[in-house]
Amino acid sequence: MSAVDPARLLEAILFLQGEPVAVAALARRLSLPEAVVEEALERLARRLEAGGSALRVVRVAGGVALATDPALDAALSAADFGQEPVALSHAAWETLAVVAYRQPVTRLEIETLRRANPERALATLIERGLVEEVGRKDVPGRPILYGTTPFFLKAFGLSGLEALPPLPEPPAPDPEEDGTGSSPGT
Repeated sequence: MSAVDPARLLEAILFLQGEPVAVAALARRLSLPEAVVEEALERLARRLEAGGSALRVVRVAGGVALATDPALDAALSAADFGQEPVALSHAAWETLAVVAYRQPVTRLEIETLRRANPERALATLIERGLVEEVGRKDVPGRPILYGTTPFFLKAFGLSGLEALPPLPEPPAPDPEEDGTGSSPGT
C-alpha cells in the first residue's frame, strides 16, 4: 500500500463509493492513521481545485465524498443534469423540519407541534429515506422515536445536524393585544 499515493487512492475510493465515507472508516480500512488520511484528503482537495477539476472533496453526512463543483450547478441544471429537487408536500416539509430540529421525536410530539396528524407525512419521509425510526422512548407505551437519516444530510448538503440553519426567534408578543384578540379598552 505504501507504493500508492494515499491522495490518489482516496480519490478512487470516494469515486467508487459514491456515498460519504467517515474518515475513521477510511483510516481503519487503509491501515493508516487518521491524520495521514486527513492530510491526503487536503492534498486531494487542493489538487482537484488547482487542476480545474469539476469535482470537489466535500464533508457531508459525517463523512467525505466527491461532489461536483458548486460553480457548475447552473450549467448542470440547464442541461438537465442537476440534482432532482426534493419534492414534498407542505405537511411533509413541516414534519421534516420538526424531526430535524427536535430529534429524536415521537409521532405525538410532532402532532402536538404541528397541530395535525403527521402519519401520512411521516410515511412519505420514511419512504423517501429522509426520516427513519431511531428507537423507542422510555415511557409507557414505548412510542417510536424518529430522526433524520444520512441521506437527509446528503440531500441537503449538510455535514451534520449542527449545520442546520438556526431557527428564527419567535415574534415578540404585541403589547397592544392581551391574547383575547381585542385591543385594550374595547
